[in-house]
Amino acid sequence: MRRGKFLPSESFTGYGGELSASIYHLFNPGKQIPLYGVVRGIAHYSVYDRDDDTADNFRIANDHANYTVRTGLRWGGREPTLFPSLAMELSIWYQGEFRSDSGTYGFPLDPNNPSGPEDRKLEPSSHLFYAEAMLAYVMPELKHSFYLSITAGTSIDADRFSAYRLGALLPLVSEYPLSLPGYYYQEISARQFILFSGNYILPLDKKQRWNIDANVATAVVDYLPGLEQAGNSHTGLGLGVLYRSSSWKFMLGYGYGVDAIRTGGRGAHSVGLLMQLDLGQAKETLFNPAQPSMWRGLQQIFGLFGS
Repeated sequence: MRRGKFLPSESFTGYGGELSASIYHLFNPGKQIPLYGVVRGIAHYSVYDRDDDTADNFRIANDHANYTVRTGLRWGGREPTLFPSLAMELSIWYQGEFRSDSGTYGFPLDPNNPSGPEDRKLEPSSHLFYAEAMLAYVMPELKHSFYLSITAGTSIDADRFSAYRLGALLPLVSEYPLSLPGYYYQEISARQFILFSGNYILPLDKKQRWNIDANVATAVVDYLPGLEQAGNSHTGLGLGVLYRSSSWKFMLGYGYGVDAIRTGGRGAHSVGLLMQLDLGQAKETLFNPAQPSMWRGLQQIFGLFGS
């Protein structure tokens, strides 16, 4: 993805699998806001294959193993849920990625020497440093809720496989999603960035089932070399209708990417659906309904008749 365009001739397919293990240490047992130290190790192997549209003179990256070490401190935290009602977090992280096979890939630097080095590089190691501060809160009287966050990151020897990727509104796509409403998913590739984002939820009924959600995000980025574009700031705006029950949340939303580059200039539009099912609540409702009926359980899960 470069300057708002998907380039099939420079794209290829990847397959992979991984194993991971984590250690968590609680530094302040008994405190209302926990402080955790986290160490995680990940072993991932990737295999690449050409697509039908990959250019004949474009060499794909070598298959390789990627070993990742991630460690950090997290004070507070948030549940993995769409629009949490109450949460706070201050965290700082280091992530190191180490590859078994590095080198170059892409188009030949010298067209007359197709067996020579290519125009992009797979680094033997990359190092990422990032932090986040966030707050989610429900106003007791109005029952309005808001979510605010600041995320920032920098890197050493980042490449196209390890760079920060910003774009789209997908709150659960990763532990720290870098969302920009209205943009393509992972449209912006950055060596370093700072991202401010927030959303405000206004209930429309007393049970707070129907809601209006407004969200905004703005970022200042330092692009990855080779993926630069005019201007270093990007802003996205979004508006959606959110329905929520005890078991699930569903939102139909519209996003506008203010600074996204498209054929007609700046500005991009997107429409998306977000849905989350609370499996714990759904299991309780499905297998322990008011009446022992599977259909009754399904009715309650989707809020058709239950509370």
